[in-house]
Amino acid sequence: MKLSQFDFDLPKERIALYPSESRDEARLMVLNRKEGTIEHKIFRDVLNYFDEGDVMIVNNTKVFPARLYGTKEKTGAKIEVFLLRELNHDLRLWDVLVDPARKIRVGNKLYFGDDDLVAEVVDNTTSRGRTIRFLFDKSEEEFRAILDKLGLTPLPKYIKREPELIDKERYQTIYAKEEGAVAAPTAGLHFSRELMKRLELRGVDFAELTLHIGLGTFRSIDVEDLSKHKMDAEYFKITQQAADIVNNGLLNKRRICAVGTTVMRSIETAVSAENTLKLMEGWTNTFIHPPYDFAIANSMITNFHLPKSSLIILVAAFAGYDLTMEAYSQAIKEEYNFYSYGDAMLII
Repeated sequence: MKLSQFDFDLPKERIALYPSESRDEARLMVLNRKEGTIEHKIFRDVLNYFDEGDVMIVNNTKVFPARLYGTKEKTGAKIEVFLLRELNHDLRLWDVLVDPARKIRVGNKLYFGDDDLVAEVVDNTTSRGRTIRFLFDKSEEEFRAILDKLGLTPLPKYIKREPELIDKERYQTIYAKEEGAVAAPTAGLHFSRELMKRLELRGVDFAELTLHIGLGTFRSIDVEDLSKHKMDAEYFKITQQAADIVNNGLLNKRRICAVGTTVMRSIETAVSAENTLKLMEGWTNTFIHPPYDFAIANSMITNFHLPKSSLIILVAAFAGYDLTMEAYSQAIKEEYNFYSYGDAMLII
């Protein structure tokens, strides 16, 4: 398929700037692939589509406050530093993006807060990418505490406002555990503690995996031929416990639900020769586009995504192109909210 087939006009007022008042009160569109039908519900109605023995697979990655604002030595110029990932724990080396990049050269020192934190630029990686070393000789706990104090919630650029106190809680799933993401696994943002408890009481099993979402998830696709697109690699981990829960559901022919595109990419990277889920840890650059045969999940929960993004393309591979584009057309007509803080879709 071609990239241009996934283009559509999205009114800017459909981009959610804030989350719904309660996590499970977002709207839910339900796509039934077999019947070709589309229903309009509220997210907590997801309870009605799952029964005892069904499995939901969630991504327990935790977003860290990755956006820092500092000043450049001597000139005092204001610099944005976006932390992507830690390269060397002991040396406190980080892969970052800087803005404006033209002002930042190897050897420059950057100051954050009231000089609470100082970093030195040690390498150029891309036009905006740099490797920096934090000059901090206290404990890891103190280093993380300072990052937490100075860093801001890394809201995507399309949410055109400054981070607020609400974002610290709501741009994070309630089951976030493993720190390392610079963007939230947004399908999971709709789960409240009450809804998860009700699903557990119904007998639904939860399997947790970890995929640390990087900016590559949001990188634009520049090629018309989808088979030529290369995804950035992201770290993921699937434990034996998670694999056992999922495989038990498969054995019993239960509904297996991937909560989010990151979960779907992780499990499709870790398929065994017997079409079961296997223990795996490493890096995945799996790009799923139509046509594609899915091995593990037979349902998924996702948000509404950007035109021509790798995310809507994955959804179309799972739900079918025609049903997906019809669903998006209805979502715009019915004024669903899009993107990270937007509404949800359940595909069964």
